[in-house]
Amino acid sequence: MTPATASPASEPQTAGLAAWGGFTCMCLGMFMAILDVQIVATSLPTIQAALRIAPDRMVWIQTAYLTAEIVAIPLTGYLTDVLGMRRLFVGAVSLFTLASIGCAMSGSFESLILWRVVQGFSGGTLIPIVFSAVFLLFPVRVQGLATTIAGVAAVLAPTIGPIVGGWVTQSFSWHWLFRINIVPGIVAALGVARLLRGQAAVERSDTRRSIDIVALVLLAAALVALQIGLKDAPMRGWGDARVLGLLAVFVTCGMGFVVRTWRAAVPLVELRCFADRNFAIGCLFSFVLGFGLFGSTYLMPFFLGLVREHGALRIGQIMLVTGIAQLVSAPIAVWAERRVDPRWLTAFGFGLFAIGLLMSISQTAQTDFHAMILPQVVRGAAIMFCLLPPTRMALGRLPRTLVPDGSGLFNLMRNLGGAVGLALVDTMIFSRAATEGRHIASRLQAGDLDTALRIGIPKDAFLEQRGQPLDDFAVEMVRPLVEKAALVPAVNAAWAMCGVLTAIVLLAVLWVRRTPVE
Repeated sequence: MTPATASPASEPQTAGLAAWGGFTCMCLGMFMAILDVQIVATSLPTIQAALRIAPDRMVWIQTAYLTAEIVAIPLTGYLTDVLGMRRLFVGAVSLFTLASIGCAMSGSFESLILWRVVQGFSGGTLIPIVFSAVFLLFPVRVQGLATTIAGVAAVLAPTIGPIVGGWVTQSFSWHWLFRINIVPGIVAALGVARLLRGQAAVERSDTRRSIDIVALVLLAAALVALQIGLKDAPMRGWGDARVLGLLAVFVTCGMGFVVRTWRAAVPLVELRCFADRNFAIGCLFSFVLGFGLFGSTYLMPFFLGLVREHGALRIGQIMLVTGIAQLVSAPIAVWAERRVDPRWLTAFGFGLFAIGLLMSISQTAQTDFHAMILPQVVRGAAIMFCLLPPTRMALGRLPRTLVPDGSGLFNLMRNLGGAVGLALVDTMIFSRAATEGRHIASRLQAGDLDTALRIGIPKDAFLEQRGQPLDDFAVEMVRPLVEKAALVPAVNAAWAMCGVLTAIVLLAVLWVRRTPVE
């Protein structure tokens, strides 16, 4: 029986309070792992100053976490078979909590990076575990509600991350960015250990898989090379020898991993999941959702910080609109997910998300909270419709034995989409801003008063200087105004790229096999 034709076996018929309580604790652990990335991002300058980190090394505080996370996600299926879902979750969230303590106590760059790697690897396994639990703990009729709880936790964390990070840093110190994980981590570990004990679906399975060291090394090398290559590409250029070398390592090791794993009798990761057409298309939607979701949560603070010059706390307050809209729309998405053909619900969600992204392509240097409300509401309302149907599309038809592997691959696609999206967004911003900056400078040199007034140069000062060569003081005064003005169309172009890609993926709905609505 192939994954495409197999049906989930021995599905649970009921879900008691213990199952819901344990699942809620799992979502709490996952929420803290995702939140950690965002709250640390807002306080990188503070951490840099405290530990005297060189500016060009600061990015590794985030890269170390994300790279370890992206390696851990596809290994979750293997680790679940070895330990069982309950033991794996308790072990992972305990290790994440311990690593958070280590990060808070770090007194050097090297020790912080070491603990961030441990934190990222342990946190990375929590995401697919939770989405696997949806299909292993609950009967079909309540899986939509369980997916919504997990989905809200997964996408709300990036939304409130900036405001939480800004508030914690301003009110306490950077150490508390990691200390706030301790109590929720303990609660999640103890709750799952106690409430899910004896639940057959999350205990150790009868299947045993041996570790394929060669496949593991190939997978890790491929994903690490891709992550670092995508990080470096916007600044170094896509034609840079280092970037091309890293991408070549990714392609070579990735192909080696696929060939070896596909031929293995007991594979490290069950790539057979991709034999199911709906799973493959669901992963495509997950990739594009990651592209748009990560892209939008990067573009908003980028614009608000560099163009509007808001602080982290104010940026977080503005971005809360997306989270509120998401929470309000979640019950509607749950209701519709059980009654509407998932193909059309997916099309509706991604269509609405594309509209919300494209609504931001005409921002000006004066755009602020009030002009950003409607685009955020549209995007926030769309998110759960972009998450629920594709999750069921990808995982709902898989045999239960393949669900942990499928969940790892499905969530990996979202993270890869985010990594690729951020790299392309940065590339678009840097290249477009440089071009726009040159155009603005040439118009100023030609004496264009409208351009001068638009970027904030006082009329009298410009007229007095017009026709004369600029001295060093004038150049230093004008340069930041030109750079800020050039960022606006560059950011708009990045919004357009995200929106167009999200709209294009709607075509994939045509190839989805119809699944009856339960």
